[in-house]
Amino acid sequence: MDNYKIQTNPFIVPTTDGKLIEEHFGKASINTGDYSFAHMIAPAGWSEPFQTPEFDEITFVYSGKKKIEVDGKEIILKKNQSICVLKGTKVRYSNPFEEPCEYVSVCVPAFTIERVKRD
Repeated sequence: MDNYKIQTNPFIVPTTDGKLIEEHFGKASINTGDYSFAHMIAPAGWSEPFQTPEFDEITFVYSGKKKIEVDGKEIILKKNQSICVLKGTKVRYSNPFEEPCEYVSVCVPAFTIERVKRD
C-alpha cells in the first residue's frame, strides 16, 4: 500500500444553490484524516446562512471576490488573498458580486455537516 493518494475523482458535494464543491481530501471524499481540502466555485449572487463551525477554515481566492461577514465586519477577499476564520466564530460567506468566485478551503478538523452549525 502506498503512503500517498493522488486524487483524480473528488467527491462532488450535492448543493441546491448552484455552488460547486469538490472535496479532494476529507471525510466525504476519502474518510481519512481530520482535515478537509476542497475546491469551490461560488456563482454570482450566491450566499449561505450564518454558521458557527467547530473547525478552523482557511480560504484562498483564485479568482473573483468573496464576502465574509465576521465579528460585525464585512471583509472582501480578493484574488490571491487568504483568510483563516477560527472555530467557534460566527461567520457568513457570500458572493454578492457579478462574477463567480473560485477558491479553495482547508478545514481543521474536517468539515462535516454536524460541525458546520448553520443558523
